Amino acid sequence: MKNKSKIAIYTFLILAFGIAWLAGLVIFLTGGLVSSPELIANTGITLALVLLASVYMWGPAIAHILSRWITKEGWNIKWLKPNLKTDWRFWLVGWFAPGLLIILGTVLFFLILPGTFDPELGTLQAQLSAVGAAEVMINPSQIIIGQTLVALLIAPALNLIATFGEEFGWRAYLLPKLLHLGKRKALVISALIWGIWHWPVIAMGHNYGLDYPGFPWLGLAATLWFSLSIGVFFGWLAIKAESVWPAVFAHGALNGMAAIGLLFVKPPYSMLLGPSPAGVFGVLPFTLVSLIILIKAKD
Repeated sequence: MKNKSKIAIYTFLILAFGIAWLAGLVIFLTGGLVSSPELIANTGITLALVLLASVYMWGPAIAHILSRWITKEGWNIKWLKPNLKTDWRFWLVGWFAPGLLIILGTVLFFLILPGTFDPELGTLQAQLSAVGAAEVMINPSQIIIGQTLVALLIAPALNLIATFGEEFGWRAYLLPKLLHLGKRKALVISALIWGIWHWPVIAMGHNYGLDYPGFPWLGLAATLWFSLSIGVFFGWLAIKAESVWPAVFAHGALNGMAAIGLLFVKPPYSMLLGPSPAGVFGVLPFTLVSLIILIKAKD
């Protein structure tokens, strides 16, 4: 690895982790994710929510820009171009595949742990009651179908701003700079680094809560499994399209569909296992796809 490339990678990583983890420290010192103070009363808009959305998740994008400025490497960001005319297939894969894989992972979770399936949809019924919608005879099945269709068809675009902040850093800057190591190593290393970057919020209860056995270490380990399973797939999309955009939309699709399985689950269950793709059973379809990608990758 050339010295210039090393400096660029280290600069980016210091900035990406430094910006995000500093925001995480502020969240921790002000009540964490659970007890963060509301910025606007009775809105649910907390300091943690604002810092996560504006600083933590956008830390990699900010780091990308600052790294280019500090290292004076120029602004020819090749993977920022859409390349839609020649690589539209990978856009379609990025748009639809995550949602379908999440549905498969949810089904797999309930096949492995059938006792956690709730045919009465108690979680959704409780949500409807909480907002006073139960009295107007809303059909829960229609809500689930509607949410699924929105997640599959619209969520990748709706979540664009949120997911671009991460992908512009990890898949548009770090991944291309690691490709000299070979595609397999670049995909695995970048995915694992992405997972470690999440650790502060995982330790504060994101994805898995605060009361599972082995807290927080099992959650941190599960995050690496999740990030490797998801990150290799996202990275493959960016490499094949030579554009970050399929990964951006895939990330948006993931975020839009991730919680759909929670509508069918009944306690007790462990978020470490699923049904969301953050769980080791829920993410298995992604794991299989990423394993195939790594086996077939040509360095």
